[in-house]
Amino acid sequence: MYAIVEIAGQQFRVSEKDRIRVPLLDVESGKKVEFDNVLLFHDAKDKVTIGTPTVPKVKVTATVVEHGRDKKIIVFKKKRRKGYQKKNGHRQHFSLIEITKIGAAAAKAKKAAPKAEKPEETKEA
Repeated sequence: MYAIVEIAGQQFRVSEKDRIRVPLLDVESGKKVEFDNVLLFHDAKDKVTIGTPTVPKVKVTATVVEHGRDKKIIVFKKKRRKGYQKKNGHRQHFSLIEITKIGAAAAKAKKAAPKAEKPEETKEA
């Protein structure tokens, strides 16, 4: 069972008990977070549901394990024969999350209200 879910503008393929790095989330470590922007859902019965644009009533629940920073990326700019060089570094922040549950949300079944019958109009002459 897996799902393709959109988290912080990026798409990830997730399964239960997966640990993935996502862009920094504004949630404390150890807290649970739900993602309801599921684009594709593949269940245990090999049934694939593709969203238009999202799959309704399917949520992905995850726990934030930790926050951190990635390896440093060096950005080097140079214009030859001009004496111009510029060196910058960047470390991207991330959140490590563990997927705990993928599946249909507990949807409350609303009872359909009985339709009110309209009284028949009588024609007066």
